[in-house]
Amino acid sequence: MRTIRVNLIYRRAYTSQFSIERIFDGLISYFQLTSHIQVSKKVVPFYNNTVFRRFKNIIWTFRNQGQINHVTGDIHYIALGLTRQTTILTIHDLYFMDVAKPLTLYIYYLLWLKLPLLRVQYVTVISEATKKELLRRIYFPADRIRVIPNYYDPEYKPVPKLTFPNKPVLLQIGTKSNKNIPRLIEALHGVNCTLIIIGKVKKEITALLLKFKIDYIWKENLSDKEVRKEYALCDMVCFISILEGFGMPILEAQATGRVVITSNVSSMPEVAGDGAYYVNPWDVLAIREGILTLIKNAVLRAELITAGYENVKRFHISRIAQMYASLYQEVLHQQTT
Repeated sequence: MRTIRVNLIYRRAYTSQFSIERIFDGLISYFQLTSHIQVSKKVVPFYNNTVFRRFKNIIWTFRNQGQINHVTGDIHYIALGLTRQTTILTIHDLYFMDVAKPLTLYIYYLLWLKLPLLRVQYVTVISEATKKELLRRIYFPADRIRVIPNYYDPEYKPVPKLTFPNKPVLLQIGTKSNKNIPRLIEALHGVNCTLIIIGKVKKEITALLLKFKIDYIWKENLSDKEVRKEYALCDMVCFISILEGFGMPILEAQATGRVVITSNVSSMPEVAGDGAYYVNPWDVLAIREGILTLIKNAVLRAELITAGYENVKRFHISRIAQMYASLYQEVLHQQTT
């Protein structure tokens, strides 16, 4: 089999950024076990925070091209410095388009969508929901978009809980606005539980926790090992976002063996499969009733946990790596025919 040489091109990440790096670092480690795919990690030299630095990143990328170039996400604009026939761009989500101010929105549209998509052979997205959102915003041939989901970290392993306490611990991962924490907090008013929040502390969320008299613990800057421990210690994972490109906490909870309550919108249903309890994320009463149902119904919890174990098999790293390998093979084949 012919050797395929791939440059995985990364952003220069800030200390608070790690999700894209974790995903593709894991794939690099996996590909090292194969003989026909040789992957090189290329990190652009400049942060993505000024026009001049973006331009220098494009020039650097042009000078450091490989046989196949895969932009791993976030810095879509560097595709402008790459050869179209050899370039793949991964788009994780389009949430940045919803929160941008008008002038910034135009810049994002131009440098993160319109121009980069003219310079790539294929786009990969991590969910069907992201694919639909991309096609809603801009034209791109659907047959050149591949849905390749994220994989869950194999370090997440089953940690069965033999009992469910009278005062369960609910775990919330992330504090950005799309995580829908204000509605979750309101839904928990009067519910006998402890809410663990992992993410950046925000004053407005703290004010709501106090207003609705929620017993809570806030944890920030945890290591991967510490986060895995929080999954193991909790009794239920709440992931009632209004918009997600994927929804990794769903898989992490399922792999650990924790019951999940999540939203019936965006990418959550395609990620969670049959292994979660779904609610309308805009309906506080529905969220509350869903949480209370899971607290009271041990049989339902057990069924969802079992279904979750089965669901995560779809997202094993070996399957995801093979999907990328097949795409690399396709790009290489097109170059030689």
